[in-house]
Order: sequence, then C-alpha cells, then structure tokens
Amino acid sequence: MKTFKAAGDRIIIALSVVLAIALLSGSVRADQLPLSQPEKVGLSSDRLKHLMATLKAEVETGRLPGAVIAIARRGLLAHFESVGFRDPEANAAMPRDAIFSIASMTKPMVSVAIMMLHEEGKLFLFDPVDKYLPALANMQLAVTKIDGTVDIVPAARQPTIQDLLRHTSGFTYGSNGTTEAHEMQPVSSSFAALNYTGPEFIDLLSKAPLINQPGAVWDYGLSVDVLGLIVEAITGKSLGAFLEDRIWKPLGMVDTSFVVPDAKGARYARAFPKDPLTSQPQVVLHAIDRPLKFECGGGCAVSTAMDYLRFAQMLANKGTLDGQRILSRKTLELMTSDQLDPNVRARTTSTVLAEGYSFGLGFIVRTQIGRADLAGSTGEFAWGGAFGTYFWVDPQEDLAVVFMAATPSELRAHFRALVKNLVLASIVD
Repeated sequence: MKTFKAAGDRIIIALSVVLAIALLSGSVRADQLPLSQPEKVGLSSDRLKHLMATLKAEVETGRLPGAVIAIARRGLLAHFESVGFRDPEANAAMPRDAIFSIASMTKPMVSVAIMMLHEEGKLFLFDPVDKYLPALANMQLAVTKIDGTVDIVPAARQPTIQDLLRHTSGFTYGSNGTTEAHEMQPVSSSFAALNYTGPEFIDLLSKAPLINQPGAVWDYGLSVDVLGLIVEAITGKSLGAFLEDRIWKPLGMVDTSFVVPDAKGARYARAFPKDPLTSQPQVVLHAIDRPLKFECGGGCAVSTAMDYLRFAQMLANKGTLDGQRILSRKTLELMTSDQLDPNVRARTTSTVLAEGYSFGLGFIVRTQIGRADLAGSTGEFAWGGAFGTYFWVDPQEDLAVVFMAATPSELRAHFRALVKNLVLASIVD
C-alpha cells in the first residue's frame, strides 16, 4: 500500500511541476483558450510564420510600432504572438499581454450589455431613447441649406434603442462633417469623455439637433456613448461596474477596464509620437495620461488581445464560453443580422460600410462574398478601433481573430486588410 501511495505522490508531484512550468512559460493560463497546433484546426504553420514575418517587416520599416495577434479556430487557440515594440521610444519589446486603448472596439461590448438587458425585459429595441434619458426628449433635426446655414425643424420621430445600436439615431461625431450642426457635437467619444461628465454630455446632445432623421441614414457616431449611459440609468451602476460584473469577470477578461491601474502601466502599448505617413504628431487619447470624466461606451476601454479573443470566442460560440452564458443564441442571431434597409445604406456617405457589408446591432456584418475587396464569408461580423485595433468572427469558418496595435494613423486600414488577408490565406483544410 505504501508503495502505491509513494508512486501516486510522485505522479502528483511530477504533474504539478509540469503545470507550473507551463504556467511560467505562458503556454497554459486559466484566462486563455485551450491550445492547439495550427494544423490540427486546419491552419498552416508556415503561412502563419509568413504573417508574422510580414508584420516584422512593417516594424522594421517604421510603419508599425508593434502588434499582438490572437487566432482561435474551432474554439482552440492556434496562434498567439507579438511583434515589435510596446513603446517604440523606450525600445520596449511588445509582450503578448500588452494593454491597448481599443477605442470603438468598446462598442460591441456595450451593445452586448444592452442586449443582456433586453433579454431580461428591462428595455425593448423599439423604446424611445428619452424613456431612459428624459433630457433627450423632443429632439430636433438640422436641415442644412445650400448656403450652409441650418434650419431646425421637428424630427419625424424620436430615435430608439435600435437606432442607437445600428447607428441610425441621427447622432453623429462632430468630426464627420463641417456644418454648423456638426460643430455642436463632440468630435469623438474619447474627446467627450475627457471633457464632459455623463450629465454634461447628455445636456450637450439635448441642445444639438440631430444630423439625420432617425432611421433614415447610417451615420457612425455618438450613439453607443448614449447606450452606455442608458445601461447606467437602468442598472444604477457605472458602465464599467456593469461590464465587469456581467461580461468581463465571467469571461475571464482580467485586463479589460476603463482605467489602466498603476501596477499595469508598464504593459500599456503606445503609438509612434509622429504619424509615419504625415510626420504630424499623433496622440492616443486615453485615461492613462488624463482621467476620464465618464466611462464612454463608444470608445474608452482598454483590453488585451487575449481578453478580447475570449469575448470574440463567446460571440462565436453563440453567447457562451467556459460554461458562462452571456447571451442566447437567438439574441446573437439578431445582433449579427442585416439591420439596415437598402435605402438606408444607399444614403450613407461613410466608407466604413464597405461594399458587401451592412450593419447589425453593434457590428459590421458581411452580407455577400462578392463585391467586397477581401476574402471572407457571408455572415462574418467585425469591428475595429480608431487607434489601430481590430477583430472579426467568421461563423462559417469557426474562426475568431483579434489584432491589437497602437496605430492611430490612417495606416490602420492597411494593417487590418493585411492581417485579414494573411490569416485567411493560412486556412488549408
């Protein structure tokens, strides 16, 4: 009996040592996804090496400071690598757990939060916005005349929760135009959060006219910042507290927040001081350098590649991950469906809605394989952030990809296309 016990003890000790080594090497962590060799999930190791070599070349030419990319297929982590520098001025290497300002990649998480409240019967998509934020009642519409002056007229109807989710509310970014009405809107989500409290932001919107009739035009803007404040109005919690309790903590998103704690500051990824294209100064606006006045749902969170991959994998799994149910399958089907009438798409002037795509409730959604200028699948959904981050989920390929970089330059569009093209080229099953 003692012999068997001793042997059992030795096995337990050996397994513990193996696990400890794995944990120290970063190959196994409770907050990661199960690991797989690329070939076991239909990806080519050689082609993924080419992806990383291409990104390394971009670093060496001074166009990309650094990046982290995480790829999951069939629910398994097949690729998780970093390249370049976390802080190019300090020559600090990019770690895989670098923390990035994700800008508009905050929006999908807030959209999920709204749909969680929808599932609980605490709101309906057809509810007018002023039901939860009374200051936004009786919104008026700006009609810009040929001479550039603006007439203010009553809106045909008031914006709804659904309008906010699909960016047909009439709210916009001030940077989207040059009219008098645009000048009355904050230029961006992060600008709003750095300069106004939540009540001040809503008061500002209440005094500014809508740019378009609700439901008529897809116009990317401040809608999800309004949704974040609706989450706070319904739950009585700050947006960050609700996301932490209901999404981030259940999904093991250990580094996602609206602040970067001092203890994690050395992991924060920074952009080049100057735009590689224009040589003009470039800035990533975030609370690591200046405190937020409110937690903006449209663009103020920080995250890591692995944290966001877990969120993306939950979406790929139709609302669940590691036994944690965040949303129902039917709700995800609604969110990732085409929510825009063809006339709405036809009236938008934004290049964000590319050929072959429409918009759902929180994501861009691919409606057809043809007409788009990159490979992909009907039904894939995605979104990116103005500071250089990007993710997409392809249900047909059972694929979830997160690319993190601090590239507020217009080069970010190049890197998104490059990464997507090379990741899809690595599929060999």
